[in-house]
This record gives sequence, structure tokens and C-alpha cells, in this order.
Amino acid sequence: MDKMINLKINGMDVSVPAGSTILEAARMVGIEIPTLCFMKEMNEIGACRICVVEANEGRGFRIVASCVYPVTEGMEVRTNSVEVQKARKTTLELLLSTHDRKCLSCVRSGKCEFQKLCNDYGVTDEAVFDGDKPVYALDTSAPHMIRDNNKCVLCRRCVAACKAQHVAVIGANDRGIDTNISCGFNLGLNDVGCVSSGQCIISCPTGALTEKDDTDKVFEAISDPEKIVIVQTAPAVRAALGEEFGLPIGTGVEGKMVAALRRLGFDKVFDTDVGADLTIMEEGAEFVDRVKNGGVLPMITSCSPGWVKFCEMYHPNMIPNLSSCKSPQQMFGSVIKTYYAEKNGIDPKNIVSVSVMPCTAKKFEILRDDENAAGLPDLDVTITTRELARMIKRARIDFTALPDEQFDSPLGDATGAGVIFGATGGVMEAALRTVAEVLEGKTIDNVDYNAVRGMKSIKEATLNIAGMDVNICVVSGLEDAHKVLTAVENGEKNYHFIEIMCCPGGCVNGGGQPIQPNAVRQTVDIRGKRAAALYSYDAANTRRKSHESPVIKALYDEYFEKPGSHKAHKILHTSYVDRSKKVVK
Repeated sequence: MDKMINLKINGMDVSVPAGSTILEAARMVGIEIPTLCFMKEMNEIGACRICVVEANEGRGFRIVASCVYPVTEGMEVRTNSVEVQKARKTTLELLLSTHDRKCLSCVRSGKCEFQKLCNDYGVTDEAVFDGDKPVYALDTSAPHMIRDNNKCVLCRRCVAACKAQHVAVIGANDRGIDTNISCGFNLGLNDVGCVSSGQCIISCPTGALTEKDDTDKVFEAISDPEKIVIVQTAPAVRAALGEEFGLPIGTGVEGKMVAALRRLGFDKVFDTDVGADLTIMEEGAEFVDRVKNGGVLPMITSCSPGWVKFCEMYHPNMIPNLSSCKSPQQMFGSVIKTYYAEKNGIDPKNIVSVSVMPCTAKKFEILRDDENAAGLPDLDVTITTRELARMIKRARIDFTALPDEQFDSPLGDATGAGVIFGATGGVMEAALRTVAEVLEGKTIDNVDYNAVRGMKSIKEATLNIAGMDVNICVVSGLEDAHKVLTAVENGEKNYHFIEIMCCPGGCVNGGGQPIQPNAVRQTVDIRGKRAAALYSYDAANTRRKSHESPVIKALYDEYFEKPGSHKAHKILHTSYVDRSKKVVK
């Protein structure tokens, strides 16, 4: 049993495990000490001093940083004394003195942690500390985001998030008042090894990091009478969009989301889950072919564009292991501008194909080469979950009052296998449901592969399929992906099939998802709650295997012939390039 430490917090007797910090001890008794730079196990640096408290260990009370200061036997702590409040307010005023105060025009206004702290402690817009104020040019070089150091408070949370993804292309440059967070040699994000995951964006407490907003492009397309605007929505969006409208984390809002998209004016509202079902058919056929014909193993999934870009930059020797399948978004986009356009007599040039994604890397993906099956880009615009929420709010749609509506048919009719793509392990489970039946040559009733579920960052299993032991691995987060790939390269691990998702927890935790305050991220299993919503959709679906989908059967009967056919390869598959020269070493 852990040794317990006894102390007093605001006069209350508290007993906590030895090694706990004051911040952790306070949370155990329902006292939330404000933080700014702190991210549990990622950025425990005690730098911003917002979390200061008064602590007395027998030598009188003194100010300490609660996020890194350990409790001791008999300690007395004051978390909200006048001196503590003064210290926090002074720190906020110092930070505000060099901060761009254009809050009304900031995308994070109302959800900015720094803004809330200033409001809580009575910090006004009138600068208490005047002096030099550095001015920085915006970094707009990357296709997915804007970096505005004029709004940066130097908390370094973005630095920690980037490092946790093994990318580490940003850090503190210069000294003193000139200190800023930027890339090495002051290069733009597009000129270094950034993989566009957006994990830095959801870690930032201010508006210093934001995705590039493409909502105006979508509104303009919808307003053009010459254009047919078709939207598809990724699985994870329906598990998080409700948070933007005050609903609890993990609330599934598929029906209301569809209703909102119709009211925004889209001509057709389809489901990326159909693209996920199609991906399973192609990816499954590719895996079976590699196993039977001595192809490159392990085969690695290609659904996550951040992961694919990471592979091209940091492990280019593993490019042959990548599945050649396009991601579900891109597959679906290619189907819209080929099969759907031909079937409905539409010139693909008149189609504006829009996707709603939990992912900022999708903004990079739509610009990739070899993603233009109809001679046009498969996707024209991709927006994040947050951008969709902005569109709904701008259109004055009362989201929570909307009825539940269904996707348009036929490209809105997906299986349960498609929806679980949004959680780590979901692609692997969906693939196994189909591959196992193909190799076994019989119907398999139990389609729940619990070994690949859950938020653990690396999951391994060996499954016996058709008399063959198949070694599988599921990874989320690029630091752990790097560890797994290194083990494969060194011959330490022998897998047949690997699923890799760029973002920890999978798409449910994508860089384009609703931003929750850091205190919530530290204490609530956001990833698990959002994933649970997706699994509930899967469980409720009458069809849970991609190959059982009537839509998928029709696509092959009418157009693609069979999985892996020449036509399928031409339209549904892609290629990769070595981008390692962009990594600044």
C-alpha cells in the first residue's frame, strides 16, 4: 500500500499518496488550482506561475508552484489567499503586456484559457506594464494552420505536444523579451518536418495556433447556383460536434449533424463511413494478396494522413509497407466525381466536394499528388469539426433543437464497421471482420475484437485465422509509432498487419476536434467517451461487416468489378513519396 501523506489544504485535513504534487492533492478534495503551462506527464515545468499557492512546511508560508511541488507530512497550503491572488494577477498582467488584445476578432474568444483567467482575476485591457512589445509576422506557410506569435503566452504546451508526437519541430528561440516559439532557423512550418497533426492547436490555451478557416469557401460554393455541393462527414465528427453546443462529452449527434448540414444548404449529405467500408474491401483484398503471394509485410494502414506524412518524412524506408489504399475521405471523394457523377449525369467539374473531418492533416491530404481520380482533385474543401460548428452558429441554426435526420441514400448507408474507424483499433477491427470471413470461407458471428479496443497507445495480439497465426499491432500517437517501426526495422517485432493513427486515441482526438480546457483534458477521459459513442453506433447497426453492405456490393457490381481490380486501383489507390529531406536535422 502506498505511503500516505497528511497535510492541510485551506484548513481541511487531507491524506494523499506520497509523491503527489500540491496540485494533485487539491484536485483530490475538489479544489481546482488554475494552470496555464501545465499538461500532465507532458509539460510539467512550473514555468508560468499561474498555479502558485502558499505552502508552509514549518518555516512560514511561501509562494510555490503547485504543479511541480510535492506534498510533505504536516504541510499547510493556502490556494486562494490574498497574496496568492495578487501573485497570479501580476503574472497575468505581465503576460498581457506583450499579448495581442484583439479578442473580439479571435477565433478562440470565449474559449480562451488565458482570457478566462484574466476575467477571473479582474485583469483589465489597460496595460499595467508598458514597454517594448515584439511584433511577429504570421506563419501561414503550412496548408493546415496559422501560427500567430503575437498571441503566444510562451506556455510551451505546443512544444510539448509536438515533442510527444516525435516531431519536435518547434521550440523556444531567442532570449528575454524576444523569446518566441518557432521552428529552427526561423523556418516556416511548411519547410520543416511538420506532419500537420494539429495536436499543438488543441494544446494551445490561446488563439496563437489555429487551423486555416475554409468556411467562407463552403458558403460561397453553396451560394453558387451552378454548383452541386456534396458533403461527407467523418465518423469521429458525430461523437464530438455536440460539445460545441454545450452537450456532454461523448454525446452522439449524428442525426442532428445531418439535419444541420441540410439546413446549411448542401445538396447531398453523405457519410464518410461508406468510404471506410470501401477502404476495408480494398485494404482487405490487398492484405490477403500480400499474405498469399509473398508481398511486403507487415502491411500498414494508410487512413491517417498525418501518419502517412510522418512515414514519408521519418521512416521513408517503410513506404513499401504502406497500404496503397487512399484514405476513406479520398476514396469517397473519388467515388463522388467518378461513379456518382456518371450515374447521375453530372459533369464532375460542377461538383464541389466537401468533407467535415476531425483532422487538420486532411487540409494537407487534399493537396497531395495522385489524389485526382477524375482528373480533378478528389476533394475540393475540407473543414474541421470546429469549422462546421462555426458555420452552424453563423447560420443561426439551433443545433440542440434539431430533429434527428438520416444521411441521403445510397452513399449515406454505411455499416457499423465504417463508424468505428474514428477510434484507435477501429480500422483493424473492421478489417478483421471482413478478412477473417474471406480467409475462413465462412460466416463469423462474433465480430467484436476486444483485443484491439481501448485507449492504450500500443496494443498487440496474435489471432488464428484459417489456421494461420496473424500477428497484429495497433498504435496511436507518433512517438509510439516510431517505437514500433524501429522495433520492426531492427527485427525485434514480427507483425503481419499494423494499424497506425497519428493522434493519440485516434481520430476522436484529432487536431480539428472541439477544444476542451486543459483542466478537463487532465481529469476526463475525453478520448474514451468519444470512442464509446462510436462503438454504440456500431452495436446498434444491423450490418456490422463492410462486405455485407448493399451499397458496397452495388459499387463493385456496377462499377469497380471486384476489390483490387484494375479500375479500383486506378480510382481508389494512391502513391507516396520520400519527404525526408524536409526534416531539419
